[in-house]
Amino acid sequence: MVYGKDLTSLSPSESFKKCKCAATCYPPVNPYVHTTSNIEHSVYYNASGLECLAPLVRSAEETPDPIPTTIEGTIPPWINGSFLRNGPGKFEFGTDRYTHWFDGMAMMHRFHIREGNVTYSSRFLRSDSFVENSEKNRIVVSEFGTLAMPDPCKNIFARFLSRFQTPKPTDNANVNFVKYKGDYYVSTETKYMRRVNPQSLETKEKVDWSQYIAVNSASAHPHYDRDGSTYNMGNSYSRSGFFYNIIRVPPPEEKAAMEDSADLSGANVICSIPAADPRKPSYFHSFVMSENYIVFVEQPIKIDLLKFMLYKIQGKSFSKVMTWEPQHATIFHLVNRHTGKKSEVKYYTGPMFTLHQINAFEDSEFLVMDMCCGDDGELIGEFTLENLRRNSGEEIDEFYNSLCRNLPRRYALPLSVDEQTPADENLITLHNCKATARMTKPGEVGVNSMNFLPIVFGGLEFPQINYHQFNGRPYRYFYSCGFGHVFSDSLLKMDVHTKELKAWRYPGLYPSEPVFVASPKATEEDDGVVLSVIITPREEKSTFLLVLDAKTFSELGRAEVPVNIPYGTHGVFNEMG
Repeated sequence: MVYGKDLTSLSPSESFKKCKCAATCYPPVNPYVHTTSNIEHSVYYNASGLECLAPLVRSAEETPDPIPTTIEGTIPPWINGSFLRNGPGKFEFGTDRYTHWFDGMAMMHRFHIREGNVTYSSRFLRSDSFVENSEKNRIVVSEFGTLAMPDPCKNIFARFLSRFQTPKPTDNANVNFVKYKGDYYVSTETKYMRRVNPQSLETKEKVDWSQYIAVNSASAHPHYDRDGSTYNMGNSYSRSGFFYNIIRVPPPEEKAAMEDSADLSGANVICSIPAADPRKPSYFHSFVMSENYIVFVEQPIKIDLLKFMLYKIQGKSFSKVMTWEPQHATIFHLVNRHTGKKSEVKYYTGPMFTLHQINAFEDSEFLVMDMCCGDDGELIGEFTLENLRRNSGEEIDEFYNSLCRNLPRRYALPLSVDEQTPADENLITLHNCKATARMTKPGEVGVNSMNFLPIVFGGLEFPQINYHQFNGRPYRYFYSCGFGHVFSDSLLKMDVHTKELKAWRYPGLYPSEPVFVASPKATEEDDGVVLSVIITPREEKSTFLLVLDAKTFSELGRAEVPVNIPYGTHGVFNEMG
C-alpha cells in the first residue's frame, strides 16, 4: 500500500498523474493512520527489491542567485521566512574521493517563502577545508571517514614525517544551522563553527569554541531557552581526565546585536561531568533538556583515545577510533541547569544508541525523556559512500537489512530518590507510562524504557516538535522521518497520547527532516505546517519543497525547483528571512 496526500477529490487516474515517480508507482491514498497501544517489542522485517540511491549522494552544483519555483497547490500566504537546510554536497576533489557520507563538503540551501511564492538558492560553505581542497584540487584536510594523504609533491622523508603531525580539526560544518545571540552559524562536531548570512548564504568568519571556553569540540544540536540563552555540550581533555561540559551562551546584549561579528562572549561551562572511562569517552550527538534539567546520555559508543593518537600514523580515519561496546551500560547524568549541580544518583539502563532526542519534560516528581534509540551503535561507521551507492536489489537490500533501526522510546527518571526509597520496586507511577525505574542499590537507579510503536515504516529518526512552544514541556505530537530504506522514505506524525500515527509516503520520493512552523494565530499544538525537501533518484532535477498541513498531514502545496539536491542532514526555519 502507498501512503500520500489527500487526493480524494481526484479520480484514480488523475491521482496517478500527479505523482511523478517511475511506472512502478501506484495511485496514492489518504494519509495512513495506524493506532498502537502498549507496544512492548518491535520485530524487524527484511526489505527486498529496494532501489539504488546513488544519485542522492553525488556532488551537486550550487545556485547562488535565487531562482523561482513552480507552485502546485497552495503555499499558505502567512508563511514568511526561509527554510534553511544543510548537508554534504561535494564528494570529490580532482581524482580524490571521500569515503564516508559525513565527509562531503557542506552545502547550504535556502527556500525563501513569501506571500505564497518560493525562491531557491544554494551555496557551498567556503570553509578552510573547502578552499584548501579546491586550491590543491585534492583532499588535503581529513574528515570523519577520509584521511588526507600526504602531499605527493613532497619528498619521501617529508611525507613520512607528515604522518606524525597532529591532524587539524575540520571546519567543514555540514551538520546543522544553529543560532547564538541572534546570529546564524553552521556547525559540525569539532571546535569550529562558521557564521553565515541566512539571506545570502554568504560564509563569514570561522569561530573557535576554545577561544571562549575550555572545550575541544561542541555538538551541532544546541537547545534554546525562552530567555534567549543557548545551551550545548562540549568535550575537554587534560591531565586531570576527560570531561563532558554543559555550555551556556547568554542572550545577546542590545549593543552587541547591532554589530556584524561573531559573539560568544559570556559563554561559560556550568557543569563538567567526568567520563566513566577517561581512556574511552563516549561519543554523543545531542543531549536532553527540560525546563529545569539537562541530561547527558553517556552511551557505549566509545572513542578510543589511544587509537585517536595513533590513527594518522596508522593511516586510518577518525571513524576507525569509534567502537560499539555493548558490555557497558548507558548512563543518564542528571544536572540542574539553573545551578549546575549534578545529581548524586546514578541512573543507568542497558546498552543503547541514540542520536536525536524528541523532547523531555517534568511530570510530578519525574523527568520524562523521549528519544530515538537503537540497540547497535555500529550504525554510524556503516554509512560509507560505497554502501550508500550499492546497486538496486540484493546489494542494497543486504545493507539495509543489516542496519539497526532506531525507534522512539520513553524513559522516566524519578527525581526524589534518597535513603528512604524502597529497593527493587518500580518507582514510576505516571499514568499510561510503562517505563520502569528501580533502585538497585543506594544511589543507583536502573531504568527501562517503553516503546511507542512497532516498525511500521522501518526505523524512525530526525524527530521534530513544535519547539518554540513545547520544548521542555509536556507535549502531544512529534514529526519525523520513517526509514523503510537506507534514507528516509516517509514523513510521520505521532500522537504520543493516543499512539495514532499518520504518514505521508510515495515510492521513489525521499523526504528530508520535517520542520514544524506554527501558524500566526495558532491555538493548538499542531496548528501550522510541516516543511520538508523531497528528492528522488528516479528523475533528474525533480526536487520540491513539500508543505503539509500539520494537523491533517495532508499536502497543501509544493514548490518545484529544477535542481539536484543531495540527501542532507538538518535544517531550521528562519522567521526573520
